[in-house]
Amino acid sequence: MPISLTPHNNGPGPPQPDHLCPVVFLIITLAFPAVDTAQNGKIVLLTFSRTDFQVTDSLPNVTEPIARSFAGNIAVDRPGHPNNTLWFWGFERENGTLTAGAGERQDEPWLVWLNGGPGSSSQVGLLTENGPLQVLGDYSIAGNNFSWDRLADAFWVDQPVGVGFSTADAEGYVFDEDQLGEDFVGFLANLVKVFPSLATRPFHLTGESYAGVFIPYIAKAILSTPNPPVKLAKIAIGDGAMGSFAGYEEISTVNTLQTFPQIIGFDQEVFEYFREQTHLCGYDLNLTYPQQGGPFPTLRSPFNTTAAINDVLSLNQARKSAFDLNLRAMLTNQLSKRHVMLTKKELAAREEKRMEWKRDLSNRPNGTLDPFYGCFLWEEMVDYAINFTFPWTLGDFDPYDIPDALNPEVPADPSVFLNDNRTRTALHAPIKTWSMFFDFPFGNSTGITPAGNPWGDRSVEPVAFMSELAKNASEKGAGIVIYEGNSDSLVAHFGAEVVIQNTTFGGIQGFTRRPATPLKDDHGNTVGIVHQERNITYALFENAGHFVPRSVPEAAFVFLREFILGNNTTGLVDGSNVVGGEDPSLMGEFLPADTAAIFYGSGSTVSSTVAPTETIAAWRSFMATATVVPTLDPTSSLGAGSGSGSGSGSGSGSGSGSNGAERLSGSGNGWICIATILLSMFFVIM
Repeated sequence: MPISLTPHNNGPGPPQPDHLCPVVFLIITLAFPAVDTAQNGKIVLLTFSRTDFQVTDSLPNVTEPIARSFAGNIAVDRPGHPNNTLWFWGFERENGTLTAGAGERQDEPWLVWLNGGPGSSSQVGLLTENGPLQVLGDYSIAGNNFSWDRLADAFWVDQPVGVGFSTADAEGYVFDEDQLGEDFVGFLANLVKVFPSLATRPFHLTGESYAGVFIPYIAKAILSTPNPPVKLAKIAIGDGAMGSFAGYEEISTVNTLQTFPQIIGFDQEVFEYFREQTHLCGYDLNLTYPQQGGPFPTLRSPFNTTAAINDVLSLNQARKSAFDLNLRAMLTNQLSKRHVMLTKKELAAREEKRMEWKRDLSNRPNGTLDPFYGCFLWEEMVDYAINFTFPWTLGDFDPYDIPDALNPEVPADPSVFLNDNRTRTALHAPIKTWSMFFDFPFGNSTGITPAGNPWGDRSVEPVAFMSELAKNASEKGAGIVIYEGNSDSLVAHFGAEVVIQNTTFGGIQGFTRRPATPLKDDHGNTVGIVHQERNITYALFENAGHFVPRSVPEAAFVFLREFILGNNTTGLVDGSNVVGGEDPSLMGEFLPADTAAIFYGSGSTVSSTVAPTETIAAWRSFMATATVVPTLDPTSSLGAGSGSGSGSGSGSGSGSGSNGAERLSGSGNGWICIATILLSMFFVIM
């Protein structure tokens, strides 16, 4: 019978499961029948039986045939924390591939998928992106023709400990990313005891978003282990947060506006304003191929460029509130109460507010950082769209997928399915309430770190050691794949390109040529750009948001087959040539989406709007002749400020929150600005 893992909750902070040890002990005993507890109470695993993990019971509402699967908790073997486990759900590519014996099927790949967060359950990916089952808006479940387990044995793993159906001692949460990596290596060591063939088969570690932090640390742990439990073949990171908070969120704002000028209504003055603010923050990094001038300077943390948010809510409380899904629900519900069809008077009033905002800009001295937003440039961009630009003025801006302005969204919620007792029993899951994300993956560390990490993650961002990781991976035969969705505004592709151009691999810093080779699907359609040099592959998917396997499932499936599991050479630099050629129209700093339709309405009633051809032509003419803002001297105070905020800049920390809010949105909607800043921290969680 399943054992309850419901912990006591003694108020704010992580749960305090004072009765967790004996409960989880029973769970582990069920998973591993032969257990010796004679050694000072330590759990010693003696046998590993696949039959204890095989999913044999039927799953509620699942009528589609799926591959044989296995699920359950496996210990990470962290000393002093015997109850720390990771929970997985794994699927065979075909019958018998996971039950093969040691040394068998050595050429057949297998993979693990990780969602980000930090604290997001990977079952979100399984059930809404790239798994064999997809939860639909009406909570029904359908099959997925482009499930990744059709190409390789695939595991979706809840991690770090405490996330999803994974478990942790009261004091067992991960301290930092190095400990997370060690835990995962311990999990893999026990996983291959259950499935022995995996130890010698090519292992592909994949994931998205904040897994852009997890995966490099896990790869580093595997590569530094003398006798690693698995044979790492490739890591693949989608829309990954590999840099600092500024490096994956704020730095890309101008590039996003170049790609989607619809956000600011093709307004050239507003674009120039954001470009100036980007320059003042030191975020206008210049990419060259190969990169010149050595590593980029450390970016200023936006948290140290304005005090306005502190006038409304402490940063620590802001961070906690940002995790609450009710915050986004509040924002969406309040905005959805606006009239969908505005009167001429209301439209005129809104336009007057917009012109007032622009007049305020013209009256400010040049070179002044906005006193309210500081370097929260992405948040200011979103506020502008919600207040001034149709159709986002109707109520919603999806940071994960810019063309999606639907309000309300079609829900994609796996919680009903996973919290069904029949599901939990079939999947050998502990009886704890599964949620999409866990608020405290790093235990009691919940505040903004000195380096500007809003999640309490004490670890240095992966960009700091990517050169070393690339060198070690190459020496040990492991490849690195980075892919991005062009419609993602929150963790946009420019940040990933900065990481690549900051990395030295094969003795050269960055790519030597700008990516410009067409990426094709199986039908010969161009679906993006692909580029490969010296063991690093980069792809940018057109018409895809943050969740690439959800946005373009077939294109992602083909990319998995050809470039992650396979070794397709399209886009590979070979001397002076590039396999597959280069398209001059793809050689710009961004992939234009100015002709893209923006969709609005509700999830069931969808309309769209496209800019007039004259507007698009005028914008393109402007972009072709716009004066480039000079790149900051890396030795200047703006360019060289440390991640902890030692950089300085005029205007930072001055002005009141209310004035800043009123200038942008009018006195009636000032709270939208604060909510956007908070939501920017929440929105990374998938």
